[in-house]
Amino acid sequence: MSDTASSSSIERSNAERKQIRKERLVLLRKNKAFVVGSAILIFWIVLAIFGKLIAPHTADEMSFEFTGTGPSKQFWFGTDGLGQDVFSRVIIGTRSIVVMAFSATILGSTIGASIGLVSGYFKGAIDTVIMRILEAISAIPVLIVALLAIAALGGQSSGITILVIGFVFTPNIARTVRASVLGETELEYVAAARLRAERAPHILFREVLPNVLPPIIVEFTIRLGYAIFAIATLSFLGAGVEPGSPNWGMQISENWAGIFSNIWWPTLFPALAIASLTVCINLISDGLLEVFEI
Repeated sequence: MSDTASSSSIERSNAERKQIRKERLVLLRKNKAFVVGSAILIFWIVLAIFGKLIAPHTADEMSFEFTGTGPSKQFWFGTDGLGQDVFSRVIIGTRSIVVMAFSATILGSTIGASIGLVSGYFKGAIDTVIMRILEAISAIPVLIVALLAIAALGGQSSGITILVIGFVFTPNIARTVRASVLGETELEYVAAARLRAERAPHILFREVLPNVLPPIIVEFTIRLGYAIFAIATLSFLGAGVEPGSPNWGMQISENWAGIFSNIWWPTLFPALAIASLTVCINLISDGLLEVFEI
């Protein structure tokens, strides 16, 4: 009798969770910050995919007749000191920063979520050791880690940048997931799974993970915004991507000195692109926080 009552209680709980998920999806569609942010992000993703087809010029095409020309009908965003079309370079450079930011955030989220699940589920000595290691990692600034890694590996590389940013993001994501898992492990559905003698991986990834997705999604969007800024900063310092890349941060690095000669457009437009992408991610994050009430 008690087993039947327990099973019925778990089924009701699962039904309630499904209903909550549906209600959250409806609220997200009505949330202005989320909708606007998503629309802007989709715009940048489309440019990242089709940028080379849309851009009127290639990223490295030079027109020495038009070096340092201001915005005009021929060159909407003007040209830089090498006669390169700034509009084309901004469009083509979208792919670099979008792919790198998403790759680094997915890497950090995957590793961090896995560590957080294990730490929160097993608790005890395992949890203590993992948390101490993560605290040590999170104490190191991302820029220092990136510069040291690039120096140690002997070259600028977008791959190294992705690995470093993902590595540095792992502790924050792991702590967020761990905090959610600690609460979930006390609920009936986890106890029922243990009574069924389910293996730990099944309980973690089939039972617990779906119920802690909201904080993971929110943390993912927050880290994505940080990743964009970190990549742009490292590229500006000449350490984030390969030399000659149309990455927005690299464009600013190559052209910022022109501001003192009143050639501001090669710096302004990549900077506005970075700001636009970062703001849209923040809008999405704000919308998720409001709907998920985290």
